[in-house]
Parts: sequence; C-alpha cells; structure tokens
Amino acid sequence: MKKILTLIPALLFSLIILAQPPKGDANTGMTFGEKISADNAIPANDLVAKLQGTKAVDVKITGKVVEVCKSEGCWLRMETANGPMLIKMKDHAFLVPLSMNGKTIVAEGTATLKETSVEMLKHYAEDGGKSKEEVDAIKEPKKEITMQAKGILVM
Repeated sequence: MKKILTLIPALLFSLIILAQPPKGDANTGMTFGEKISADNAIPANDLVAKLQGTKAVDVKITGKVVEVCKSEGCWLRMETANGPMLIKMKDHAFLVPLSMNGKTIVAEGTATLKETSVEMLKHYAEDGGKSKEEVDAIKEPKKEITMQAKGILVM
C-alpha cells in the first residue's frame, strides 16, 4: 500500500511533465477532420446575416485563425469584424496543431448564436494561455457565434 501511495504522485507528476501542446504542420491544402473543399465558402463576416431569424445554420466559412487551444488543439478562434469567433471540433473527433495560428482556413460545420457562460469563457482563456489577471477579469457572459466544425482546410 505504501508503494502505491508513493507511485501515485510520481505518476501524476510524470503526466504533467509529459503533456505537450499539439505539434505538427498546418500547410496549404491540409485537411483536419472530414475532407472538405473551399467551394461555396463565405467570409466569416457574412455569418451574422446567415444566422438572422434562425438558431443554427450549416455553413462553410473562410477566415484567418487568431488563436488555437494551447492545451489540446480542440478549438480555435477565427477573426471576424465583430471579434474572434469560436470554432470547436465536433465531438472532439479531431485536433488542430498550434501552427494553424495565423493561417487562413475554410471551416465547415454548424454555426449557432449563443451565450457563453463566464465559466466557459474563463476555461477558454486558460486553454489559450491567458494570464491569471486576464482570466480573473472575465465577469460577464458573452453572446457570440460559435461553430461545431466537422472539417477544416488550410488555404
């Protein structure tokens, strides 16, 4: 029993030390998730108009990645005129590398307009590598467009 209690902290410490953010390339033409094309993609800025009068819309959008989840690569933020838009990978079926940051992509999936809780905003800020002060400054929920992406293509 004593050996097990000694091994548990060592194992946990090893897992923390070995945890690495996603690495790899995000080169032009590479796809993540389902294979998609750029055909009929609309600029991310046009998404607000597409969502008028509806809760969700299946869409293909294009835009520049401004942030990637540093812990797993399970979400990214795309630049829009109204601020960064959150794109999550549907069912965590795929991850994207940190090198996707700054790239222009096409994302296909279901977009919705929803309110993100303070708790989730803080979680995303922590995953994005924000400082404790930046995380603590989040006090209000945010109404934003989010997307569950089934596939991403690097342009």
